[in-house]
Amino acid sequence: MLELKDVCFTIQKEGESVNLVDHASLKVPRGHFMAIVGPSGCGKTTLLKTIAGLNPESGGALFWGGRNLSEDGDFEPSEIGYVPQFSIAYDPLTVDESIEAATRLRVKTRDAEDLDHRIDRVLEETGMTAIADRPVKVLSGGQKRRLGLAMELVSDPKLLLCDEVTSGLDPRSEREIVRLLHDLSRRDGRIVLSVTHSLAHLELYDSILVLHEGRVAYHGPPELVTHYFSVDDTEEIYPKLATQPSERWMTSWSKHQEAYYEKLERSRRRAIEAGALHVPEIHDEGDDADDDDEKPSPAAPALRTPGFFNQLSTLLSRRWRIFFRDRGQVFLQLAILICFPLLVILFSDKANVPIPSLSDSKLENTLVEMKETASVYATWAKVGSAISGIIMFQVILLSLMGSNNSAREIAGERQIYEKEKFGGLRPMAYLSSKIVFLTCLVAAQSIWMGVFVNFFGPFRGEFTQHLVFLLLINGAMTAVCLGISALMRTAEQASLLSIYLVGFQLPLSGAVLALPSHIEQFTRPFISAFWAWSGSIESLESKAAFAVDSVIPTQPSSHDACLYTLLLHVGVGLLAAWIGARRHQWD
Repeated sequence: MLELKDVCFTIQKEGESVNLVDHASLKVPRGHFMAIVGPSGCGKTTLLKTIAGLNPESGGALFWGGRNLSEDGDFEPSEIGYVPQFSIAYDPLTVDESIEAATRLRVKTRDAEDLDHRIDRVLEETGMTAIADRPVKVLSGGQKRRLGLAMELVSDPKLLLCDEVTSGLDPRSEREIVRLLHDLSRRDGRIVLSVTHSLAHLELYDSILVLHEGRVAYHGPPELVTHYFSVDDTEEIYPKLATQPSERWMTSWSKHQEAYYEKLERSRRRAIEAGALHVPEIHDEGDDADDDDEKPSPAAPALRTPGFFNQLSTLLSRRWRIFFRDRGQVFLQLAILICFPLLVILFSDKANVPIPSLSDSKLENTLVEMKETASVYATWAKVGSAISGIIMFQVILLSLMGSNNSAREIAGERQIYEKEKFGGLRPMAYLSSKIVFLTCLVAAQSIWMGVFVNFFGPFRGEFTQHLVFLLLINGAMTAVCLGISALMRTAEQASLLSIYLVGFQLPLSGAVLALPSHIEQFTRPFISAFWAWSGSIESLESKAAFAVDSVIPTQPSSHDACLYTLLLHVGVGLLAAWIGARRHQWD
């Protein structure tokens, strides 16, 4: 049994405490199908999230099977299913692949046969067997709602919470979904709570919970709701609610509550006796031990959540599948890999000019000596500017690649991630899958950039050291933008901030124009481009380094300082990503 006793959820609004859920008390027995209805803004979804544990209750207590969830710990992931208003599946995947991934992330199956059986069972329960191979992106609204239900049923939850799963559907699809939820509540004593704004098909529910301004105005049989509110039609209930303050409705309900609950219990007994409702003989402390005289059997053990590596492999497999099926993303990555190095080598000829040295011997003609010296300095300036520019061009382009890699990686799928985290996904497994996937992109982009440019214009120095800094600038920007993506609430916010971050790399690096010293000492530690450029300059051969030093006012830092600073940037980015991944950001 699910029981709420004076449950409140309070927020602060303009310095005052406001109860969005106000002393809600109700009982829901096993095998029960309940609708939560009420006008917009009455607290339906807030109550559902409070039951789920997404909103911590500010007062009162919730009991599940006699267990006080406020004191004895929350639901186990396998005990509860939550179907939100938004789609929880990836468009490029098929129905079967979506359910398989959900199963692998939530349930530790014995073997492949157990996995296939579980997938086939939920496909059959939700009526999706015939479209198992269909991509999610072509499903209708009703089919996506069925898929959302199927992805929750893989763990056999005993409590299924549905938030507006019928909104936006045509009348036929709406009735099909309500009928499906009704059937699901009849299996294994499952409780199904469905938030809906619609007052259609109420006869399919076992009970109706009517909320008004966060308070319970009614909870009883659907056939008695019009009588209770003294209206002729259910459509008149909402206008009727507005005629009295919510406090009066709650007070009135408290007087009639026991009588209506007795009617609900009698209806439930008749359904069990008629075989229309199957309730397993599992005795919950706090439940009425009155279903049968037989001795109740112990509750089935909760399903185990898969381990870290199982979740990691599932996430990686899914991520690569999504990547290769997104043709736009694949073409973009190929275009970047081809075009960005080509842009760099367009300027490589200017850096391949031999670097002359000043003559050690004195010339008899001073004018000739001055001209020769001026020519050497001019060549140094030309070659030094070209070398520095090419290195910085590589650095900036790889910074742009890093931003493109990860700016939307977490923020773009925040809702799905939060839902999967609620279902038992480990944040560390999720973040590790992102790191592995992005590391592959960083390695491919950086190594190809370095090797391709070096082939057409050999690097004047230690190429391996230069390649390390190319990897680090891409990795640093990818990690920092991943952190931004994890901390931002929307993909648009993350993309915008990442673009600004890349845009400031060149002007604040000091590699083109020197910044005032009092500004430079504050900005330089945060500019990844400077440290990658500076480290690459340090790895140049002496003549090339001297040529660069003759024209660039910014003094390069030591190789070790550049290396450790970029590694620190990577670490800071990953730390921010970890904080963002762990933080609750359910919208």
